[in-house]
Amino acid sequence: MISDVMTEATEKMAKAVDVAKDDFATVRTGRINAALFQKIPVDYYGSPTPLAQLASLQTPEARTLIVTPYDKTALKEIERSIATFPNLGASPTNDGEIVRVTIPELTQDRRKEFVKLVRGKGEDHKVVIRNIRRRAKDDLEALKGEVSDDEIARSDKDLETLTKKHVDLIDDALKKKEAELLEV
Repeated sequence: MISDVMTEATEKMAKAVDVAKDDFATVRTGRINAALFQKIPVDYYGSPTPLAQLASLQTPEARTLIVTPYDKTALKEIERSIATFPNLGASPTNDGEIVRVTIPELTQDRRKEFVKLVRGKGEDHKVVIRNIRRRAKDDLEALKGEVSDDEIARSDKDLETLTKKHVDLIDDALKKKEAELLEV
């Protein structure tokens, strides 16, 4: 029973770290990255659809992205969604076949804003890890009476170690992203 609680907590924490890394990838650096655009919601026949499901994304140059829609009727909506997406500053142009997106060079102030944004996201993801720990701790406490107090205490220590490991993984990803953002 204790192993079930620990296994579930480990899986959830690992998933939370993966989500954090994906979230960090959506913050742009000096180079254009297709991951920035994959989750942009596009109004496609009345339902918000991620851009990656509607078009192929290619990066021929450092600050240029070419979006080739699978359905040409979605060109205008794709262009509008990219232009209005927050914290991107991209300027899309539509030639009837593709959407060419260019991003401006990042200023030092903008880089610092993005570092703050990434730190906030990192803190949010650490809170998710701590909430998973709290729920697992509650589940362990519920097992009192069925298992010994020593086993629960040992599991609490293991849970703390597990939490620290996953928080450190988020911190490492955060440091890499900050270095990437501040790199000129």
